[in-house]
Amino acid sequence: MNIFADFQRRVATLLQDVIAAGGLPKTIDLTRFVVEPPREAAHGHLSTNAAMVYAKQAKAAGSSARELAIEIAAGLAEQEDVDQAEVAGPGFINIRLKPVVFENVLRSVLNEGGRFGALAGSGEKVNVEYVSANPTGPMHVGHARGAVFGDALANLLSFAGRSVAREYYINDAGAQVDALARSAYLRYLETLGEDIGAIPEGLYPGDYLKPFGEALAKEFGAALKAKPEREWLPLVRRRATDAMMALIRDDLAALNVRHDVFSSERALTGAEGGRDRVGEAIEDLRAQGMVYLGRLPPPKGALPEDWEDRPQTLFRSTEFGDDIDRPLIKSDGSYTYFAADIAYHKDKIDRGFYSLIDVWGADHGGYVKRMEAAVEAVSAGKAKLDVRLCQLVRLMRGGEPVKMSKRSGDFVTLREVVDEVGVDAVRFMMLVRKNDAPLDFDLVKVIEQSQDNQVFYVQYAHARGRSVLRQARATLPDLDLTPKALCAADLSLLTDEGERAILGLIAQYPRVVDQAAGAREPHRLAFYAHELATSFHVHWNRGKDMPHLRFVNDRSRELTNARMALAASVTLVLACALGLLGVSAPEEMR
Repeated sequence: MNIFADFQRRVATLLQDVIAAGGLPKTIDLTRFVVEPPREAAHGHLSTNAAMVYAKQAKAAGSSARELAIEIAAGLAEQEDVDQAEVAGPGFINIRLKPVVFENVLRSVLNEGGRFGALAGSGEKVNVEYVSANPTGPMHVGHARGAVFGDALANLLSFAGRSVAREYYINDAGAQVDALARSAYLRYLETLGEDIGAIPEGLYPGDYLKPFGEALAKEFGAALKAKPEREWLPLVRRRATDAMMALIRDDLAALNVRHDVFSSERALTGAEGGRDRVGEAIEDLRAQGMVYLGRLPPPKGALPEDWEDRPQTLFRSTEFGDDIDRPLIKSDGSYTYFAADIAYHKDKIDRGFYSLIDVWGADHGGYVKRMEAAVEAVSAGKAKLDVRLCQLVRLMRGGEPVKMSKRSGDFVTLREVVDEVGVDAVRFMMLVRKNDAPLDFDLVKVIEQSQDNQVFYVQYAHARGRSVLRQARATLPDLDLTPKALCAADLSLLTDEGERAILGLIAQYPRVVDQAAGAREPHRLAFYAHELATSFHVHWNRGKDMPHLRFVNDRSRELTNARMALAASVTLVLACALGLLGVSAPEEMR
């Protein structure tokens, strides 16, 4: 039950009456206005800017925004569940609802349980690609943010009625996996007793490759030493990539992140004997006139060492808003990363996905425009790419930075962080800020049992609600706490301001889900969960000083029933929000 969507429809109906009477043109877009919570709770339960949005059209028809607002407010005031609708300022409308509205919301929560706030299936297929870390080693804590964000976003979109595929793109072609293979080969030689000295710059020095070197020695003995690099490199590369992906999958599983699809860059190039999907994508674009042979101007500032003034195969990305056209083929004849990425996104589109979401690190921000251009070109404008950038995570311990460097091998792995503070703390704290804002993650603060630790505070609210229900059952053993019985409670007894504040927040949950899914911002759920938890904790604490406000009232079974319906609803909504974030909702906390 989404009261905001309900009143959006009601206001639209009233606007249609105005249109029919000639007060507004027939061509206006009735989706432009909003119905939302007012900025000040004292102003009511709902607020709409409908009259302000159509002020210009109203003026053309001979009336003002305020006159239009008065007409809409009069129509709302006549409805049986509206207590008051009044115009504020130049034309905003504030709406106060009768208590029965929130009583019905509570019954909806109890009846629908974990599906309260879910949206009907739209049939839209959405591909969410996230993590996609290079398979060159274990995941570090910097990867955790994109992993958690992408997973929570996929959960949210599924709950909001989309058909979601969770995908991981394996960058298993190019220089980085060759560097991995050479690094692993050195560990193989080390296992055979050779002194490999310092790991050369550009290779991966981490100790995580030592077990793999041992595995190579066990499989091949000393046979690889006798082979030239052109022969051992493909063997080691394939095995090393598979081993690293197994390690990455294991790391992600520790974070409760699992993908439906793993797509290989190397497979797209035809290197494994299949179709050359990259070449096909380039030819498709060439047929559309989107690819040509040309020269690029030199980059501004100092020229990089690898810059070449030569004819290149270029994609016309400037036609889609990019600053320069982009090369597709390197001087050695191999494909650029961009060319492979075009083929990969075309493959997604060929699989029927026209809504594409990529979750990238903030360091890829300069790559967004060209990729959006490519998706528009290969889909003839049918597909839409939405890139979500995740800013850096600064790992702290008691306020002091923790060093990490994947290249040097001196880094903190994702698994180490999960093992130290737990998966719930990692997931929730990675979502307490918007994805494109920097985030400090303090290993000490996230396990504190205090109000300042947001994940503890929200989980404790759920556990406290469950405790209230257990207490009621202990005090009144014959009390029926089933949803059916709680729905039959006299909810009109919930008249205290604290109870009404909680009811108002519960009523907002379907809107929060809808807005978060539409904006693709799962952090809104974390904000909401914390706000609901705060309201619940505050009201519970009031009962310590004012016994008549306590949830269990052994003098009034009817009042206890109503308050159990409220407590049960709080726990249901918190458990749902936490579940979408991938965080557990504990029954009790010690």
